[in-house]
Amino acid sequence: MGQIDNPDKRREVTVTAQTRYVPEQSDESKERFVFAYTITIRNTGKLTAKLRSRHWIITDGREKINEVRGLGVVGEQPVLKPGQSFEYTSGTIIATPVGVMRGSYEMVTEDGVAFDAQIPPFTLSVPRVLH
Repeated sequence: MGQIDNPDKRREVTVTAQTRYVPEQSDESKERFVFAYTITIRNTGKLTAKLRSRHWIITDGREKINEVRGLGVVGEQPVLKPGQSFEYTSGTIIATPVGVMRGSYEMVTEDGVAFDAQIPPFTLSVPRVLH
């Protein structure tokens, strides 16, 4: 399952996520479920790449979708040399105890070519809701 536009793997970024429920900021009676997520972005390609922007698609348990777009992440536009990684923590609020996040980062390599680094879907879940 290779990328047609990237046969030589020069432009490649791997994204992983870890999530946790934040009960002290949540209010289940008001359908406010707060989650923190820690993202690790690793440049697995052969060229230095800068993260230019983000696009999140956040879907709650009722299939309500919230899209978020913006420059950088947590106020930064990190530049990653091959093999380097960048980690940050942010958060989101949804109206149900379970949801899913996915999206992409727009990256641009040192030679000026832009590409999208996919953020694989990850689950937001209050503990003991999913088995």
